[in-house]
Amino acid sequence: MRALRDETERFMLRYKFGMDEVITKLSILREEFSQAHAYNPIEHISSRLKSLDSVVDKMRRKGVEPSFEAIRETVTDIAGVRVTCSFVSDAYRIAELLTAQEDVRVIRVKDYIAEPKANGYQSLHLIVEVPVFLSTGAHPVRVEVQIRTIAMDFWASLEHKIYYKYDRVVPGDLLDQLTDAARTAAELDARMERLHRTVHGPPPHARTGPTLA
Repeated sequence: MRALRDETERFMLRYKFGMDEVITKLSILREEFSQAHAYNPIEHISSRLKSLDSVVDKMRRKGVEPSFEAIRETVTDIAGVRVTCSFVSDAYRIAELLTAQEDVRVIRVKDYIAEPKANGYQSLHLIVEVPVFLSTGAHPVRVEVQIRTIAMDFWASLEHKIYYKYDRVVPGDLLDQLTDAARTAAELDARMERLHRTVHGPPPHARTGPTLA
């Protein structure tokens, strides 16, 4: 039992270290923009690590027998990093700067900004793989990175609280209001970015969508 516990702790620790690696990369970009550029696209960086119980529950819902190898291949959001930006173009720019780094491998991209979910949810989701160097050698670790604007983050936080309050069975009229609020948030994002560009001009190499491998 002790050997199993130790192996489990080492397994989860790799994800923490992978998450720390991604946070470090983003923090370096954030500090560089603050020191060397007139504008910093990163407003906030946060992170979370799933508990082992949550991981095992997810495996059971998927109908997969929990094992370290199965978890490694099936669950890609054990380690999560969220980046909050001012504008939509910032989200794509940060995604490109992060994924252009030589030791970052892009596993999957889900662009819910270009194609929002039916309920209005918007965010740019990346699954990236980074090497974690331990005494036993290099270990590739997958980390989920969510990049969104302040307005998108505010909406997503409210949606999460509503779904939690109603135990995911949300009344239809409330869902309609949430969807309408998501459209309003998207319109606000567009208006604020237009105002920003009117005053400051477009940022260098500005894009409206990702060019990720």
